[in-house]
Amino acid sequence: IAYAEKATKMIFDNIETAYADGKNIEARDKMLWASYYAGMAFTRAYVGYVHAIAHNLGGMYGIPHGLANAVILPYILEFFGDCAHHRLAILADTAGITEGLTTEKEKAEKFIEAIKELNKKMNIPDKFEGIKDEDIELIATRALKEGNPLYPVPKIMNLEECKAIIKSLQK
Repeated sequence: IAYAEKATKMIFDNIETAYADGKNIEARDKMLWASYYAGMAFTRAYVGYVHAIAHNLGGMYGIPHGLANAVILPYILEFFGDCAHHRLAILADTAGITEGLTTEKEKAEKFIEAIKELNKKMNIPDKFEGIKDEDIELIATRALKEGNPLYPVPKIMNLEECKAIIKSLQK
């Protein structure tokens, strides 16, 4: 979790400055390092259902992988619920966004909301156009095959839960 914490801190401290006008080289450099540390973190913890769904949306609809991950992440974190509260609370503390919050649940929910806010500030949508109803079961089946058992996750998702999340991604 040390790499995840380091990446989280660097992202929350630099992302808005780095992309405000694209000219702040120091902030952009820190975002590059944050990307490196995030990569180190997920090579140890794997990437779970976020990437599994993103791979399928990219393959079927040409949605860029980074964009898909950014959109899907809050949905999956919410799905994990209390199974992920402890680790998300740590990341929320690391990001410096937990003033006045005391419980792990409050901190985890604040972290998810902060991700949604960052997405909004970066003009990242919260849903996708073009996901066809008739493709949802195939996407979910493929994502579950990739996401379990290949990636350790805090909560195992079943087919109906995965389909519901993919459906919620539709615009």
